[in-house]
Amino acid sequence: MQIGGMSNNYTIPISNVSKVTPINTDNTVDSSSKVNGSTECKTCQNRKYVDGSDELNVSFKTPGNIKPEQSFARVSSHEREHVSNAIAKGSKPGAKLISANVTLKMGVCPECGKAYVEGGTTRTKISYSEKNPYSRNQKNFEREAFLGNNIDEYA
Repeated sequence: MQIGGMSNNYTIPISNVSKVTPINTDNTVDSSSKVNGSTECKTCQNRKYVDGSDELNVSFKTPGNIKPEQSFARVSSHEREHVSNAIAKGSKPGAKLISANVTLKMGVCPECGKAYVEGGTTRTKISYSEKNPYSRNQKNFEREAFLGNNIDEYA
């Protein structure tokens, strides 16, 4: 169909579309095109995930690639590791876990249009009941010194 010299051949980026088959103006399929749904675009191949926190026992300490289809499961699982660490810290004597919040950031690949999870942030709050005033002052000092150091980064 043509309206005012414009054809209806246009592309709308849609997430999770594995392949697109071109259609000719006479409604026939372009048989000369190579369709390969298993290949990933260069942007998705080069996307790296790395953890920027000071916790040594979590995944993504070494930068690695995650396919867009797997990003939600892998990133949310990684953030769950941070929550588990906070639960363990909050279970110790003199400590109480007040809250744990996980935020996932979504993105859309500009090259292929696939939606993926860009990264995540876990924020925890633990209350310590210190009877010794020197220990309490030390905790306050440590909190100020390390404030903002526990973030997740993605490349």
